[in-house]
Amino acid sequence: MTILVTGARGHVARSLVQQLLAAGQPTRAAGRNPGAVRLPAGVETVLCDLADPDTFDAALAGVTRVFLYAEPRGLDDFLTRAATAGVEHIVLLSAMLADPAATDAISRLHGDAEQAVARSGIAWTFLRPGAFATNTLQWAPSVRAEGVVRDPFPDSRSAPVHEADIAAVAARALTEPGHEGAAYPLTGPELVTRRRQAELIGEAIGRPIRFAVQDLDEYRAELCGWTTPQVADVVIRESAAAVDRPAPATDTVEKVIGRPARTYGEWARDHAGDFRDEPS
Repeated sequence: MTILVTGARGHVARSLVQQLLAAGQPTRAAGRNPGAVRLPAGVETVLCDLADPDTFDAALAGVTRVFLYAEPRGLDDFLTRAATAGVEHIVLLSAMLADPAATDAISRLHGDAEQAVARSGIAWTFLRPGAFATNTLQWAPSVRAEGVVRDPFPDSRSAPVHEADIAAVAARALTEPGHEGAAYPLTGPELVTRRRQAELIGEAIGRPIRFAVQDLDEYRAELCGWTTPQVADVVIRESAAAVDRPAPATDTVEKVIGRPARTYGEWARDHAGDFRDEPS
């Protein structure tokens, strides 16, 4: 039973590969540039680009289960090839507010992906994380250089989820029966403001971190540097709404894997090297 993990350069996928390897599960890591993937020795890597159907068959050979990112390009073709190859179960990394009828691009993209997987006829599990703790790695350069976090929403609250907890839920769904047809909302265990997140990073690296309230136009420009203006507007609206109406924390991680989700403080300690002057 080989498990294919797509998007192998991503934080969740890397953690998942490590957890599957530790559990003795035959695992194949796939990505657009497999040579750039940093994984433990002995992990098979393969080229798989959803925009290039010619890469699908080799990646899927002998695979029975797939961890899949919600990449819209080529998804339907990939699912058709997966069904033909004998894939029995797909675990899709989706999003908390996935909805194909949503007006915002992020929720609609993930909702469309969920529908495509459900139409494929392959058994599925949807992972729906809320805020990713790893999103705050965007603060690392300014923390290392200046000891400061810049963000326009100091009181925006969320329950960021550790990538290793998302991966742990994925590993259970991929290796145990009983998760087919489940949609799991995943968060950390508690709501934390962004100002408090900066404080917890400071505690993790052993020096105080200053929080500077960022100009909103500057923040929007930064977002547009890595995504579309439409997605940037969604991020800003959701961040502002989370000051007074944050999405609640869930206990799904604990219910699935049998232990509480890691806190943001634990995540900050795990990633302290990313925020220090000389990242480890």
